[in-house]
Amino acid sequence: MPSINGTNGTNGAHANGDGHINTIPKTFVVNSPNVVYTDEEIRSKYTYRTTLCTLEGDSYVAVPKETLYDFKVDRKVPKTGMMLVGWGGNNGTTVTAGILANKHKYSWATKEGTQEANYYGSVIMGSTIKLGIDAKGKDVNVPFHNVLPMVHPNDLVIGGWDISGLPLDKAMDRAKVLQPTMKELVREEMSKMTPLPSIYYPDFIAANQENRADNVLPGSKASMEHVEQIRKDIREFKANNGLDKVIVLWTANTERYADLIDGVNDTADNLLKSIEAGHEEVSPSTIFSVACILEGTPFINGSPQNTFVPGAIELAERHGAFIGGDDFKSGQTKMKSALTDFLINAGIKLTSIASYNHLGNNDGYNLSSQKQFRSKEISKSNVVDDMVAANSVLYKEGEHPDHTVVIKYMPAVGDDKRALDEYYAEIFCGGHQTISLFNVCEDSLLASPLIIDLVIITEMMTRIQWKAAEAGAAADKDFKHFHSVLSVLSYMLKAPLTPPGTPVVNALAKQRAALTNIFRACVGLEPESDMTLEHKLF
Repeated sequence: MPSINGTNGTNGAHANGDGHINTIPKTFVVNSPNVVYTDEEIRSKYTYRTTLCTLEGDSYVAVPKETLYDFKVDRKVPKTGMMLVGWGGNNGTTVTAGILANKHKYSWATKEGTQEANYYGSVIMGSTIKLGIDAKGKDVNVPFHNVLPMVHPNDLVIGGWDISGLPLDKAMDRAKVLQPTMKELVREEMSKMTPLPSIYYPDFIAANQENRADNVLPGSKASMEHVEQIRKDIREFKANNGLDKVIVLWTANTERYADLIDGVNDTADNLLKSIEAGHEEVSPSTIFSVACILEGTPFINGSPQNTFVPGAIELAERHGAFIGGDDFKSGQTKMKSALTDFLINAGIKLTSIASYNHLGNNDGYNLSSQKQFRSKEISKSNVVDDMVAANSVLYKEGEHPDHTVVIKYMPAVGDDKRALDEYYAEIFCGGHQTISLFNVCEDSLLASPLIIDLVIITEMMTRIQWKAAEAGAAADKDFKHFHSVLSVLSYMLKAPLTPPGTPVVNALAKQRAALTNIFRACVGLEPESDMTLEHKLF
């Protein structure tokens, strides 16, 4: 299977904003007794400060708590492959063409003028974080990509699967996303790329997708043969391209929800038995997740269905394999999580959210089926829950804003999804505020940078280890990885998957802060603070 081959070095290579270089970047060094740099590792000691609250009578008692952690970061950037399930779809072809355009530094003519390739929309490649302040009290910001030694997207080796066997140049034309002048620059390379055969269980996606399904593995229900074929595909892709690691990401059609059934998908062992038995409630995406878990390959779900049934999560925990999901957060939901967070934190009581979308790409075509729409409706509807629950001043226990989501298929608008939202809120002394938004989201051009972020962050997390070193407690002897469920990916996802029994955070600012501050901790830096006492206490 042809793929994009990068040119990654093996000595901790990185890139700055101007291009790719093959030496460890000297963007900043932390000068602290708690941080040690070697050629192979960054080691840091980090004090995690929280506040433990206990209810005594009718009052809380707040007790500051400190936990000391050791972090270890492997500085060697591996040669990394990205395998996409749904490689021939709108997102898969768009992200592939975009990486090619950036890798070759292409520019092309548009009606507005010359457009250069960029990574706008990527948190990792297009944003900065505050490092600190200089001697004059001015903020010093550095590219997010330079905080830790991360893979550069230009160096990703790309491949994948699709139920449609079209070469990627023709699939790119079918998607109708990119400018014609850009497509011509990448057409020759993409014509040599053809997806591997994928899994097709007709009951899980809309019947209208059947005409595309000309590149499928034999069999229309779950089987260990499918699991083993996916594992074999990953191994061969890794070997053929000389890769150190592979990250697999689902960007294929939204599936219907799988029923959760005791004895079928409730435990790891039951799930494996159900796959062997060909049970009808095991979805293609769950088959991919199981194959990746057994292969020790991280798997990310970019669609809204319940890929990670309880048995899949337990299996990932058992094998120490990384999983993450669910559903790319690119347009309407990202705006919703930001605006809802703002309104509720401003003391404004949001009482109603009405969200309407129409789109004309294949995602919209698939979602025109009710069962598949229901998966999307669930992922979009829960996005405000934690923000509402956090404000007991505005909302009584169990109280929640009215919230409805509508999605319609309108072929004429193609990939340019229209999102219309109305927010209705109570304000001071019986007043009301209505906010209406009209948001045209070029769907795949917003989702593609999220794919890049999810892959880069996931790969980075495979090289971060920790151990507890709490004073007065039994310190961990050995370093270990983060929990198998990568909730650190939540900034990019509508319905963040979290470790069992842990809270879901949807507030956008909190999600970004968690990602930023975990990476800062890995180099021994305190969380970002906006107190700016240096400008207030003098």
